[in-house]
Amino acid sequence: MEQKNAMNKNVRPAAPAAPKGEAKGGSAFAAIVIPLAFVVSVIVYLFVFGNGSNFQGGDNANNPLPGNWLGIVYKGGPIVPLLLTMFLLVFTFSIERFLTISKAKGTKSIETFVRTIRQKLNVNDITGAIATCDQQKGSVANVVKAGLGKYQEMARERNMEKDQKILAIQKEIEESTALELPMLEKNLVILSTLASIATLVGLLGTVFGMIKAFAALAQGGAPDAVGLANGISEALINTALGIGTSAIAIVAYNFFTSKIDELTYSIDEAGFSIIQTFAQQHGETAHTTTTTQA
Repeated sequence: MEQKNAMNKNVRPAAPAAPKGEAKGGSAFAAIVIPLAFVVSVIVYLFVFGNGSNFQGGDNANNPLPGNWLGIVYKGGPIVPLLLTMFLLVFTFSIERFLTISKAKGTKSIETFVRTIRQKLNVNDITGAIATCDQQKGSVANVVKAGLGKYQEMARERNMEKDQKILAIQKEIEESTALELPMLEKNLVILSTLASIATLVGLLGTVFGMIKAFAALAQGGAPDAVGLANGISEALINTALGIGTSAIAIVAYNFFTSKIDELTYSIDEAGFSIIQTFAQQHGETAHTTTTTQA
């Protein structure tokens, strides 16, 4: 039990540093996608939602045609492009994280892979376990393969004690984890941020819409019915877009976080199996070697 706790502590570093090339690649992707999403949103808002064919008299200053949702969304006002940008970012980064995590998972089920590794280790078939890693591919398999490679190296080592060999295998798994897994969480902070601010931006649009609505009611004489309707539409549309975008971002963030935890737990289990098998198979040999040297 103490070995397993030590394994979990060593295999899951609190803040591993991502490789520089991968970090720059992820940052460049975000730096390109964010302004591009804003430009696309502005174009869609002005030329698709604001197209005159969506409004009475062919003028987007008038009310939308009955049942025309494009025109209705356009009446949400200038906050709509910001909310559209956030929605596009949630959609884009969700796809990007899905592809990245799927690649890290490998070609087959991660549960099946870990179970196969454990079976190979139980019969001390290290070569077969490495072959399984080559077939699986992905970040998890790369970490396990690195641990198995160190296993073979320590099995041939005759000048180290058993505890030193186990620590060497643990360190190899830890270093491999630090190289392979940090990119899985990259850009998740963007999803979590969007989940928080999308609702706030939607509420800001709601406030602007209600200000317009009450301004229309405050006019002298008969209230401005068009202004009142536009103000209420702006308030409700922004609220709906903000809440909807936030809900999708929360679901996506929690989904990807659970998948990353699953992969990390799989590495923990496979790593513990490697250490446990080494201790069982080579403990006596290491003890004999140490006694002979003494």
